[in-house]
Amino acid sequence: MSRARRVSVLLAALAVCCGLVHAQSGFTAIDQLVHQAIDDHLLPGAVVVVGHEGKVVFRRAYGMRSLEPTQEPMTLDTIFDMASLTKPLTTATAIMQLYQHGKLQFDDPVAKYLPAFAANGKQAITIRQLLTHYSGLPPDLPLDEPWEGKGEAYRRAFAIAPVVLPREKFQYSDINYIVLGAMVEKLSGMTLDEYMRRFIMSPLGLRHTRFLPPESWIPHIAPTQYEHGAAAYGVSGLPTGPGDVMLRGVVHDPTSRRMGGVAGHAGLFSTADDVAVYAQQLLDRLAGRPSRFPLSRRVLRMMVAPEQPANGKAQRGFGWDIDSPYSSNRGTILPVGSFGHTGFTGTSLWIDPASDTYVIVLANSVHPNGPKRITALRGAIADAAVVALGIYTESNKKISVPTAPTRR
Repeated sequence: MSRARRVSVLLAALAVCCGLVHAQSGFTAIDQLVHQAIDDHLLPGAVVVVGHEGKVVFRRAYGMRSLEPTQEPMTLDTIFDMASLTKPLTTATAIMQLYQHGKLQFDDPVAKYLPAFAANGKQAITIRQLLTHYSGLPPDLPLDEPWEGKGEAYRRAFAIAPVVLPREKFQYSDINYIVLGAMVEKLSGMTLDEYMRRFIMSPLGLRHTRFLPPESWIPHIAPTQYEHGAAAYGVSGLPTGPGDVMLRGVVHDPTSRRMGGVAGHAGLFSTADDVAVYAQQLLDRLAGRPSRFPLSRRVLRMMVAPEQPANGKAQRGFGWDIDSPYSSNRGTILPVGSFGHTGFTGTSLWIDPASDTYVIVLANSVHPNGPKRITALRGAIADAAVVALGIYTESNKKISVPTAPTRR
């Protein structure tokens, strides 16, 4: 490369960096919110990324990645246990691909593909009802007795009885996505993690997103919480002797952990930068721009539109939350029609096609000793991002930018 060319590249890179710094200067309210949450011990730290009109306009790490047993600062490349963000990012995307390839129809009975699922009156439950959490299945598999292994989890999920009638009520259930994970494996002939790697993460170029992170990733993974006593041994990936163990690189969700760390409802690890690529490529596909997103525009539009039963009060897409009791991370400004999801460990993603915007908040708020209430924080960060960007509301009136609150 010539000297002139090197100088040109350097100046271009500098301009990009300066542009990002200039953009980030308008997001002081996010700084205030996250620093206050850290001061209030709601989370040890976080990474926040905001994208708008095809560019990352805000990207910052806060606080600490680890408080116990060692103290480590949070970094932009921190890898997080994504918890239930596994559902839309992996399992629902895979189901949509299988639909795109003619392998299934959304109103097909699940038992058409997994006959054992028909047990206990579930023969009419459809794939649509699993995807939108209108199946009537209970929230999770019972964990009050010892069991282990993916096959045993599938056996129990297929045998379980509904607690309400299908279509009758929105009831968020990990079992729905455990069963959908089993369907992906049945129809593809691959394990869920292999399918995800080959057909979702590889096309997107995501290098730090996967189930079962390798040992080399451990120093960059945000630890979640201690497991105590019997829960800290005898489970895949954990020591064989008793004691307190800090989960790090081992999935936090106990059901996924019993399944070996690969499950349709939880188990994915990723970084904010990788999630930003996923979100941006999704927005590009929806907008008809060049995109590597592994779904057609038509199928993706189906995925992010309301697909709940006609009488359903909670609006859900195929894998995505739109307007339900779980959608507070949308905030109070972004319109219904945007979509996203949260994860129990402290992770959050919300995407608004109307304004070409996404907001990512990744945290390990369960660290070190259990979950804290960060529901309000997620929504406040989304609102702060919208205010900083001056995004138009549904009434086509720009939001005024308030003064950031003073830290206590």
